Amino acid sequence: MGYLVSLPDGYAISDAPERLDIGAIHRFISEDSYWARGRDRATVERALANSLCFGLYAPDGSQAGFARLVTDRTTAAHLSDVYVLPAHRGRGLGKALMAAVLGHPDVQTIARWTLSTDDAHGLYAGFGFGPHPDLRTQMWRTRRPGEG
Repeated sequence: MGYLVSLPDGYAISDAPERLDIGAIHRFISEDSYWARGRDRATVERALANSLCFGLYAPDGSQAGFARLVTDRTTAAHLSDVYVLPAHRGRGLGKALMAAVLGHPDVQTIARWTLSTDDAHGLYAGFGFGPHPDLRTQMWRTRRPGEG
């Protein structure tokens, strides 16, 4: 059995890939997120298949939130695609989701964690995230699909 965290009021967080509602995840990411609006389903499916994923489930079993960790499960991890659906917000579920991600047994040796956010600095700061101390050492590259 996989990693399962039971929460108050019947909510649960699981890393079981077979529980993920890929349609619901794609719908939120491609339609409602600011970071990946328009992302096609095939791209979402490939990203999920190659990441450590955490589903947040409502008491009725429906997908209420999600987090994706791009990681080697040993030295580095990038947190991505984190959300809680609006109908489920205000219950501390974002904090519970972050605690579950950080508490997963496969990521306990990771020393280098990264993420990007436009609007959830307070949430992540509560878990020890902050601005990188030396931006001179950090670089990034962006490209559009199909570019070299």
